[in-house]
Amino acid sequence: MIPTGPRPTSRTPDTSLYERRESAVRSYARSMPRQFARAHNVWMHDNQGGRYLDFLSGCSTLNYGHNHPVLKQALLDYVAADGIAHGLDLHTDAKAAFLDALEQLILLPRGLDYRAMFTGPTGTNAVEAAIKLARKVTGREMVIAFTNGFHGMTLGALACTGNAAKRGGAGVPLSHVAHEPYDGYHGADVDTAALLERRLADPSSGLDAPAAILVETVQGEGGLNAASPGWLRKINAIARRHGALMIVDDIQAGCGRTGGFFSFEGLGFTPDIVTMAKSLSGMGLPFALTLLRPELDQWAPGEHNGTFRGNNHAFVTATAALRHFWSDGRFERDVARRAALLERRLDAMAAEHGLSTRGRGMMRGIDMGSGEAAAAVTAACFERGLIIETSGARDEVVKVLAPLIIDDALFSSGLDILASCIREALALPYGVAAE
Repeated sequence: MIPTGPRPTSRTPDTSLYERRESAVRSYARSMPRQFARAHNVWMHDNQGGRYLDFLSGCSTLNYGHNHPVLKQALLDYVAADGIAHGLDLHTDAKAAFLDALEQLILLPRGLDYRAMFTGPTGTNAVEAAIKLARKVTGREMVIAFTNGFHGMTLGALACTGNAAKRGGAGVPLSHVAHEPYDGYHGADVDTAALLERRLADPSSGLDAPAAILVETVQGEGGLNAASPGWLRKINAIARRHGALMIVDDIQAGCGRTGGFFSFEGLGFTPDIVTMAKSLSGMGLPFALTLLRPELDQWAPGEHNGTFRGNNHAFVTATAALRHFWSDGRFERDVARRAALLERRLDAMAAEHGLSTRGRGMMRGIDMGSGEAAAAVTAACFERGLIIETSGARDEVVKVLAPLIIDDALFSSGLDILASCIREALALPYGVAAE
């Protein structure tokens, strides 16, 4: 029987073990205090029999839903056959199958020529490899990143991240990165690409020649700010003009989240380096990838590595995901239709309350005007069985990251819950409309 709607539980489980033994750094568990036991498709189930509709998708790690049957069966078959689990960077059947699927289904149809660098298991590892390679190839140190950008929590990637709270945990200076204004940062009338060009062209601006320009086409953690195609093309041209490499961080925006497999598809430029992770494995298994133009592949053997760069279980599920979802255009068309539904619904919610929306594709949200109001919305949603979270400099944006495979009717019912919770939150004394 297919579940018809959320069925949340009201009792908070005993969390004493976590409070006693797990670090205080945990965050999601604080706003969603349940103990989850299993998950399938778009549902998460707690150990008290509660059922929750997932509009978080592991922060875009589960674009194809939880435990997709095709991906799960591919992994079960591989494990049952005693397939290689951990292979460092040895040649394996699982890696060969992934590279072949990547080449045939993703790169060649899009006219892209990238080499695949398998880094450590997470997105920050892919970013570290990208900026390290850019510095090696260009002989420069400076990286240009952007306001509200988020690129990871290890020191190199963290230096490129804008969020002060995240940066504050470093304990050391975060240097050799300039944070320039993202598209729209100073308002619609200010061309921040032109400002960057002026700074780079002026020998007295104090901005050193960059090794790379690192950008998200849609800023996932920074508030779902979506750069315009024209702005991105200008930034790419600036990189070319000034001898820098263009790096697109597609860790959250890729794998279909913004429509195409890559978030930069159809925008009129091709980056030199692309970083990927999150939904790349398709099933939540750790897997990160740095794609680079062949002429940039100047690494000496072993110059950059990671113990878990050979997660063959992730290769297996990633290959199954590419073959199942990306062998023709049906999945992309389905995502586009669903993204249009999301856009219409969020625009209507925003219009009702004088708010504004953010994002692109199935990576959209609504700016509540304050972090307090957004937190009230997400808390009310969780009480009704909808898992959803916030983003933005002050956590002011309620972010919808539903699985890309969600049924339209179920998607609409989840958005109905969101609309109701927004009305409830804005009825509270601190509810504010966007100016």
